[in-house]
Formats: sequence, structure tokens, C-alpha cells
Amino acid sequence: MNICIIGSGGRESALAWKLSQSPRCTKLFILPGNGGSLEYGINVEFDINDQKKLVDFILNEKIRMLIIGPEAPLVDGMTDALNKVDSIQDLMIIGPSKMGAMLEGSKAFAKSFMQEFNIPTAAYGKFNNDELESANSFLDNQKPPFVLKADGLAAGKGVLIINDLQEAKAELKDMLAGKFGDASKTIIIEEFLDGIEFSVFVLTDGKNYKILPEAKDYKRIQEGDKGLNTGGMGAVSPVSFVDSALMKEVEEKIIRPTIDGLQSRKMDYKGFIFLGLILVNGAPYVIEYNCRLGDPETEVIIPRLENDLVDLLESVHNDNLQNQKIIQNPKTAVTVMLVSNGYPGAYEKGKKINGLEQIDDSLIFHAGTRKQDLDLLTNGGRVIAVTSLESDMQQAVDRCMANIEKIHFEGKQFRTDIGFDL
Repeated sequence: MNICIIGSGGRESALAWKLSQSPRCTKLFILPGNGGSLEYGINVEFDINDQKKLVDFILNEKIRMLIIGPEAPLVDGMTDALNKVDSIQDLMIIGPSKMGAMLEGSKAFAKSFMQEFNIPTAAYGKFNNDELESANSFLDNQKPPFVLKADGLAAGKGVLIINDLQEAKAELKDMLAGKFGDASKTIIIEEFLDGIEFSVFVLTDGKNYKILPEAKDYKRIQEGDKGLNTGGMGAVSPVSFVDSALMKEVEEKIIRPTIDGLQSRKMDYKGFIFLGLILVNGAPYVIEYNCRLGDPETEVIIPRLENDLVDLLESVHNDNLQNQKIIQNPKTAVTVMLVSNGYPGAYEKGKKINGLEQIDDSLIFHAGTRKQDLDLLTNGGRVIAVTSLESDMQQAVDRCMANIEKIHFEGKQFRTDIGFDL
């Protein structure tokens, strides 16, 4: 079948790599893709918000399966809009409805959902932009550090953790005044949970579900998990402290109630659920839901997935996911992101990348790259994910580091300590 992936990052590159291996994938399109996705399929670039162009493309290229990678088009309702188009009613869309995507699109919605279905999460308060006085009073009764979250999508920048009360109140005022645009017209003030984070990924048809390999990612820019938050500097899978007993508890207390909640609220959900979790005194809590796979976590969980991904996704569309069995590679996957100098702040693009032809036994997933004539250039803050699959984490890290030394572009930055806190 002909398949199309929407997106341009490392997540979409990893999905393209995996889908291209399936004997059932006749032709693969990546919309818009990047400089590396060309290895797996055909890049196509146009405005995905132009529904007529998108539908015409689906019809002209006889697309049978559409995988929506990033969160924004899902939260904006792309799945719903395409499902209403008569001419493409047989299209398999992997990605939840607008209502399902609200689990990521609105933190207040997600908190209400977890509260209704008794899913463990931090205590919280919700405040609108005309409730500053009430929000300040709520802060007065909290213990530091103070956690402020913009309700809507804020490109990964809408969560602040602040130790000083007066600073928290100043940030609170700025957020409600529009620091993050419409995303922070409503904010969540949340109890701080002190623990270790990990991520669990679920594939669901809205009724049945399968648990994919778990992962742990690293957000901070600097060694030792210091500095500014980023979109992710690396990830590992499996996670050493996530044993079968913990996964059983996650399934019973979080995954099953989440799927039951989708059904109870009649939320159309066919796709991935990313559960951002934290282990506090031995018990798992939900920090956040995402309505898609994570990045850079996808770059470690997809290489460990030995199933034919086309078969899995088709079973989601056909509501028979229960007939599938997830097969996980027992090896350890480590991914290290190469990022542009200055990221996650201001950075330059257009730096020539060399050395990829020398890579030995690592997977290269492009994130922010583009082709210009015969040259490969940087085109984003996160540039390339180097992933290695080895018998243990140390070997995987060593393999990544050896290959990273072969890749060159001006201003290349990366962390050497991914996974060493486990």
C-alpha cells in the first residue's frame, strides 16, 4: 500500500525507516520530511492546512494509510476533517480525533480526565486570565518549588518550575497576560512531584491497546541534566528501574483507566498515547499525556520494535489490535541528539554536515536537516539523532560516541552522559 507520514523531525524519520522495511509498503511519502527521510521515501512539501491540496494529494497518489506525527495538526482536528471527506473514506488515519487529542492540547482537560477516572497525578488548581487574585492565593498555600503550566500547546516552553514565591507570582501574572499567547490564557498550578521520570507508549484502537517499549529521555541541554530545557537531548530504552511489577501497576492504575475513560467519554482514538510518568516513592504518577509518539523517544523505541509496523497500524484501523502481539528486541537502544550551537535559544542554520558516510553500526535519524544540491545542511535546533542498539547501555553509548566523532558541522553540540543516571 502507499503510505504517507506527516511531519519533519526525528520521530518521523524513525517511523519512515521502520515503515520502509515492510514488504507491504509499496510507496512512502513524507510530508514535508527532511534531508534524511529521502533515504526511505519521497519528500513532498505543501501547506498541510490546505485541506483541498491534502485531499487531492491523497487521491492522486492513492494513499491508503496516513500517519500524523506531530501534535499540532491532531489538536487542530485534522483527523476529524479528513474523516468527513467522502472521497477518502477508505483512508486509514493513524491519529486521534480532536477530542482525543485534547489530552495533550489542554492540560486542564487532561487533569479533569485523570480526576474523573481516578488516574494518579499531582494535585492542581486551574485558573483563567481573570482569576489572578485566586491564583496568587492558591500559590500562597503551596510549598516550593512551584509548578506553572500553560494549558495549551506552547512548543515545549509552557512549563515553569520556580523556587521563589514572588518570582512564581510574577511569572503567573505574565502567563495569564499572554506570555505564551492563547496557550496560557488558562494555567495549571500543580503540586511538585519529586521522583524519576520515564515514558510509556501505548498503541490503541480506542478499545484495545498494546504496550510498546518504554523509554527515558533527557531534556536539559547540559551535562548532568543542567541548563535550559530542550525538546530532548537523548533517550534510552529499556529503562533499568522499570521492571515487570512496576509495569503491571502502570497498566492497572494508568493505562486501563485511560482506555476505559476514552470509551466512557466516547472519544474516537486510533493512534499512540504517550504517558509521561514519574516514579514517586515507588508509585507511578502521570505528569502529562501526549497524543503522539515522543521525540527523541521514538528513535529508541521503534528500533526495538520487531513487529511489521504496517500490520500493527492496520489492525488499529480495523479494530482488531487485540490479535497482535508486540515483539521487543531485548537489546538496549541509546540515542544522542546532535544540536546546533545556541539551541534551545537562537541558533544558525545552513551549516554543512559531513561524515555520515563513515557511520558504522549506528542508525542515523535526521531531525533538522535539508538537502541543497549535493550538500546536506543543518536546518533546525536538533539536527541528527544517532541511535545504537547493543547488548547493554555502556556498549550502546560507546557506539554512539564513536560515530558522533565522525559527524561534523559547525557548532555541533551533544551530551556525553545520556543514560548514566540509571
